[in-house]
Formats: sequence, structure tokens, C-alpha cells
Amino acid sequence: MKKIVVLLSGGMDSTTLLHELTECYDEVAAISFNYGQKHKKELEYAKKTCKKLGVEHKIVDISVFNELIDQSSLTGDIPVPHGHYEEESMKQTVVPNRNMILIAMATAWAVNKGYENVAYAAHSGDHAIYPDCRPGFFFYLDRAVNEGNYGNVHLRAPYINMDKTDIAEIGLKMGIDYDEETWTCYEGGFSPCGKCGACVERAEALELAQKRIDMDKSHSH
Repeated sequence: MKKIVVLLSGGMDSTTLLHELTECYDEVAAISFNYGQKHKKELEYAKKTCKKLGVEHKIVDISVFNELIDQSSLTGDIPVPHGHYEEESMKQTVVPNRNMILIAMATAWAVNKGYENVAYAAHSGDHAIYPDCRPGFFFYLDRAVNEGNYGNVHLRAPYINMDKTDIAEIGLKMGIDYDEETWTCYEGGFSPCGKCGACVERAEALELAQKRIDMDKSHSH
């Protein structure tokens, strides 16, 4: 039996990944973290998705983490930058070593459950700004979690060479309602701000993905 633990933030990428993996793994469980992020509202969406899919879900409170990380706009008092992800200011949204910490905890849970895989939704659109989403990080951390657990577990990153538009296209074709099931905004307000890098990237990806789908449909007629 193929079993996997999925890191689920409640955002577009990890939600799409969870939907996909429930179709090709025998057992799937999801783990989410409150690490003191301003946009912890995303956890409500993660919970909703897991309930819909009938997936075991754990939300772990490690909010003490933000006592160590006060120079990121996601966890400290620094304002969340607005604009496109390519802008230099978006580096303010980096949370140092976040994925290593979350993956380490997810791996511990997976091993405890007898699961041999852990997945996270790193993608190529994040490579420039987030070093813990790059292929090099993934390669070495996969080796580390495997070496550290008797060779019994592997890290998976199926989207590592895709961009957000590719992921959005997968999700739209699967019928995911991104407005209902996901939260992307870094501001964490009552409704998405539409101005932060995460909101801008999300809107672009969904628009481009829908155009691709419409174009494919028109070509098939």
C-alpha cells in the first residue's frame, strides 16, 4: 500500500496536491501548522478541504516559532509588501528555514504512522525568492530524511518543475473551487487584499490557466 503525508497550508498549491494525491495513494493524511503566520486563516480552509476529502488532518501549533523569526513580514511586525512576486521586496516574505522545520515534523509523524512518503507543493515560481522551494534543497532534504529514518521514507515534490499556472490548470480541470477551498492572501484579513504578492500571483495563475483550458477546448472542436 502506498501511504503519504501531505503538508497542507490551505493555499492553492498544497490543496491541489492533496486532491491529486488522494487519487493515486492508498492512504493520505494531511498536516498543517500554525507557525505564528499573520494569515493563519488559511488553516480554516485546510480543515475544510480535509473534511470534504475525508482525509485525516492534524493542525500543529508551533506559533512559538515566530519568537525567533521577527524579520519576516509573515511573522513579524514588518508590513506585507504589495506588488508582483518578482519584485525585490517580496524577499521580505521569506520565513527562514520554514520548510525544513515543517517537513521535519511532517516526516516524524509519517514515520510514526508507518507512512513511507511526505509531500510538499514547492513549485518553480517560488525558486527565485524561496530557497527552500528549489530542486537543490529538495534533493538534499530527501536524502537527509531518508538517511535519518533507516531508509524508510522519501520526500516528494511533484510540482518542483511546474509553475503556479500549471498547478492552477490541474486544479481547475479537477473541479477545485479555489475561492471556496483555499486562502492565499498574506494579509490574513476578513477578505483577500488583492494587492500582496500572493494575491497577485494567484489571480494571474488562475486567469492564465483558464485561458489555456478554453484554448484547448476550442482546438478540440
